[in-house]
Amino acid sequence: MDGGGPAPAPAAAQTLGGTSPDTATGLVLERILVKVNGDIITQTELEERQIGLIRQRGLQPRNDAELVQALRELTPEVISGAVDELLLIQRARELGYQFTDEQFDEILGDLMAENGFETEEQFHDALAQSEGMTLDDLRRVMERQILINQVQQIEVLGTVTLTEVEAREHYEANIAQYTAPATVTMREILIRVPEGLGGAGVAADDQARRDAEEARQRVLDGEEFELIAIAVSDAASKANGGLIGPIDVSLLSGTLLDALDRIDVGDVTEPIRTSLGYQVLKLETRTQPEPTPFEEVRDRISENVFNDRRLAEYARYLDRLRVEADFDWKDDGVRQAFDDYQVVRAARLADGGE
Repeated sequence: MDGGGPAPAPAAAQTLGGTSPDTATGLVLERILVKVNGDIITQTELEERQIGLIRQRGLQPRNDAELVQALRELTPEVISGAVDELLLIQRARELGYQFTDEQFDEILGDLMAENGFETEEQFHDALAQSEGMTLDDLRRVMERQILINQVQQIEVLGTVTLTEVEAREHYEANIAQYTAPATVTMREILIRVPEGLGGAGVAADDQARRDAEEARQRVLDGEEFELIAIAVSDAASKANGGLIGPIDVSLLSGTLLDALDRIDVGDVTEPIRTSLGYQVLKLETRTQPEPTPFEEVRDRISENVFNDRRLAEYARYLDRLRVEADFDWKDDGVRQAFDDYQVVRAARLADGGE
């Protein structure tokens, strides 16, 4: 086996390994990283997947050193994904699944029609320009996707179920997830206190407080709160007569929440000093936390719980394939990267992820 860390991909050319010439024959020999049940994963495939993941993640290394670092960090995930994909494709072939020329032609025809191409030549040229792929490359990608999907549908999804009783048990055990939060709808009048006035700030603060008290008194004397808000408020909500909400009470500051808790619907608070100035609030409505009926969230529960079970079963299925597989590692660093990622994967699964 080769020693050292997993070689990342092309940019730092000498770091890569990759293909190498046979000095006697001039042939280019592909460097094999691992054999899995006799099938190989090569350095070139690893590099292609690394670059693909960098693009997918939107990473933009500024120099070769950053690129090499990014590639090394991605290698555990990339090699693990490559192994999993190979195991699934092998399983698909064991089960007799195939991707025929007829299937590819049908998919190709659909892609051409959707994108307005009249001939395969036009599509081929566009594919080469935009993706750097040939039709043969596209066929291999499609074949992998179709075969893997077939295995997932039959061997994984076919074993995952969720009964009505289980759905209700989940609902009752996680009722907080399906409970609408307490909310308030209110109106506000804000008298803003200017900042940066130095010694004059005290006088400005006193004036703002008096203006807020005057606005509140006008409400108590029978004037419409919303009309006063439109006339004197400095808040953007003045355009709606000061209306705010309904708003989740957990989003309110402790100061505002305390003030609202002390009044009933229809009442008005004393002026409240906030970071913006003085606010006067009128409580329009208040709702208490209320569970959404099971029937209204049944589909959501099915989707969420079924998806969690699918992911868990898929992880167990891949674990079984890995345990049963015959690995012949040719690079110690890549093997270590693969083993490290299995630890990360197990931790994520234990936390309810992946």
